Amino acid sequence: MGSISGLSLLLLLVMSVSLLTNPSVHGGKILVFPVDGSHWVNMNLLIQSLHTRGHEVTVVRTATSWYVKENAPHYRSITVTLPEAISIEEQDFFVTFLVKMLVIQKEGASLISFVNFYWEMLSALSKIHQQASLLGVEIFENKTLMQSIREMHFDMVLLDPGLPVGVLVAHELKLPTVFNVRWITSGEGHFVVAPSPTSYVPTSGYAASDKMTFVQRITNTFHYVLNTCIDKFIVCPHYDRLVDRYFGPDVNFYHLLQGADIWLMRMDFVFEFPRPTMPNIVYIGGFQCKPSAPLSSELEEFVQSSGEHGFILMSLGTLVKGLPLEITSEIAAAFAQIPQKVIWRHAGERPNNLGNNTLLVKWMPQNDLLGHPKIKAFVAHGGTNGIYESIYHGVPIIGIPLLFDQFENVLRLETRGAAKVVDATKLTRQNFLEAIQEVLHNPSYRNNMKHLSDLHRDKPMHPLETALFWIEFVMRHNGASHLRTESYKMPRYAYYSVDVICFLLAILLLLTATVVGSIRFLCFQLCRRRKPKQE
Repeated sequence: MGSISGLSLLLLLVMSVSLLTNPSVHGGKILVFPVDGSHWVNMNLLIQSLHTRGHEVTVVRTATSWYVKENAPHYRSITVTLPEAISIEEQDFFVTFLVKMLVIQKEGASLISFVNFYWEMLSALSKIHQQASLLGVEIFENKTLMQSIREMHFDMVLLDPGLPVGVLVAHELKLPTVFNVRWITSGEGHFVVAPSPTSYVPTSGYAASDKMTFVQRITNTFHYVLNTCIDKFIVCPHYDRLVDRYFGPDVNFYHLLQGADIWLMRMDFVFEFPRPTMPNIVYIGGFQCKPSAPLSSELEEFVQSSGEHGFILMSLGTLVKGLPLEITSEIAAAFAQIPQKVIWRHAGERPNNLGNNTLLVKWMPQNDLLGHPKIKAFVAHGGTNGIYESIYHGVPIIGIPLLFDQFENVLRLETRGAAKVVDATKLTRQNFLEAIQEVLHNPSYRNNMKHLSDLHRDKPMHPLETALFWIEFVMRHNGASHLRTESYKMPRYAYYSVDVICFLLAILLLLTATVVGSIRFLCFQLCRRRKPKQE
């Protein structure tokens, strides 16, 4: 009996030491500012994992949120009603944008119509950020709400800086911040926190590799300047007014944005081109990926009916509603000519020429289908989630990019020989069929994607675990200022050493003037001495 008690005491001691030395945070309180839409999918996964680890999560949402529900088992919510709520029709803003963009690209619109279109697009972008800034006004003006938030004694703020109101609230509460990020107000997040030479770092909105020609480097620089101007004159003024109103002229909005403790960057250098980085940037690309689960009986039966040919998966996200019927009908006609089965996530009008081998669905378990042994290829628009799930499962891609970073994403895979890209505005059943057959019958596409998958999976820990570790790290240490450079606070002339260069040039000019003056003086003296002798 004594030995059993001694063993129990030893086990208790070991468990106590383990708990004391285990680097975790128990019962941390996290305030979350998400971005609605597809960004919420990533943030929600982080929130669920944090809840599972015992943390208390509170999500700030608006009353008109599309996907962020007011009641959920894994978080509490703070619902803010905006005075100028975004109308339901604006959910289709990107679909409308896509339709107009396709018309311009296909018909070769005039310069005037192109400029008018972009002016309309920039106006809509400004309105989105104006609406986002109103969330900050409602929070700061509601003294009761602010007091209740203070009394919750949060440990940190987790936010998506695509709509960066949470940065201002975190500053007011004096809380450390962690970004769940790929995009910020000016484009890709690296450009405001890490050195980003335009000579080999492609700018947001420009589909190029890291090996650019002279003309491409000029175009890349132009896109960088354009992004900077849009950010400075279209987006940031809404947040600058908030900062001036509540914090005064001594606080700079961009400094608050750049001053985050940790940037959880949703990318992986298996996919991204090499570039400079910083100590407080943590890479969690593919953190949503996981092994596939069994399919429903109906889907499994359809997949198994493909026999030795296997099946193809297709999803263009919600933007497929913006594709005209003539394009989707050409896609359907190409699918009808192949022996493989096709599972197509489709919304909107049913395409013509649909073959018996094609199954249209409104929703599908994309990750589970990509992990199925009979999958042969993935027809995708190039969204980040789908890209990383394809890499994780080693499935080659036929890319049909439609908007924004999708062109850059599929280019990165095409450069690595793991994807074939088709231009949506020039898509025909013939060239689309040729792209499918090339990816299916050329083993290099699958082999290259399999290689990327092996590299992506070969990590000391899963990217989701990495993200959770650094979130808890910030809570344990009340920030991570030792990893954050303060260079963003330097004046531009000091950051680029313009003053140092000018000082060195001044010294060089002074030395040059001194040497030249000395030589001229010596020559003058020699001339004076020779002149009397000659006389």
